[in-house]
Amino acid sequence: MTAPALVRRPVRKDRKSVALTIVMALFLIYTLVPLLWLLFSSTKTQAGLFSSFGLWFADDFSFFQNLVDTLTYRDGIFVRWLGNTLLYVVVGAGGATLLATLAGYGLAKFSFPGRRAVFAVVLGAIAVPGTALAVPTFLMFSQLHLTNTPWAIIIPSLISPFGLYLIWVYAVDAVPTELLEAARMDGAGEFRTFATISVRLLAPGIVTVLLFTVVATWNNYFLPLIMLSKPELYPLTVGLNQWNSQATGVAAEPIYNLVIMGSLLTIVPIVVAFLFLQRFWQSGLSAGSVKQ
Repeated sequence: MTAPALVRRPVRKDRKSVALTIVMALFLIYTLVPLLWLLFSSTKTQAGLFSSFGLWFADDFSFFQNLVDTLTYRDGIFVRWLGNTLLYVVVGAGGATLLATLAGYGLAKFSFPGRRAVFAVVLGAIAVPGTALAVPTFLMFSQLHLTNTPWAIIIPSLISPFGLYLIWVYAVDAVPTELLEAARMDGAGEFRTFATISVRLLAPGIVTVLLFTVVATWNNYFLPLIMLSKPELYPLTVGLNQWNSQATGVAAEPIYNLVIMGSLLTIVPIVVAFLFLQRFWQSGLSAGSVKQ
């Protein structure tokens, strides 16, 4: 008998959609054009902003002068706003990520009475927009005499129902129960198991929650607007809006170039944080940890 001939199957080529490519190109342009306009505008003087083409550099390159003027305007109030924002983000977003990680992991890996009720409460909290809670939160904090203090921004930022839910659903599959049982059989306590095993497996989920909470706290505007009336406590969002009102109001001050430069400086930390943290988004961290 002769061996059967091998049949070669045709190699499938990746199909490319021209329509999808065009749509993605349009989305890319839609995303990059405002950033390019902000970058080019930051190099112009107050007069150059309204007398030259928006998507190119002006003849009088004033980037470094605008930078110095922004950082020194009104005794360096922008630097104070930047420090306030970093404080709110580090304590508020960092605390929210920590609490969401602990609570989500506990709900995913431990059984206790009322677990379904907690699940329903978390889902309900996700459905409520933050702006709807701003006024009740202000009334409560005013009775506690916490308005016009950093705690008026930090304490509400510590609660992240979406982050808790995300860690919850991620921990169900990312942390195998068999791996936890093996660690317990080896004599490891719950805290040691969580710190040495579970945290590493949860790293992509933790980083995702951290980025969500950092961006939400960094861009938080409405809550600081109603909670704070002292300019020295403002975050960047409220402070830059105040500058914008000064630059475009009836008695406008020539500081619109400072608003542009301040806006550029505001987005730089978020971009750096995203580029730094994205390397932790790795899948399959627990692959091979449990023998099937």
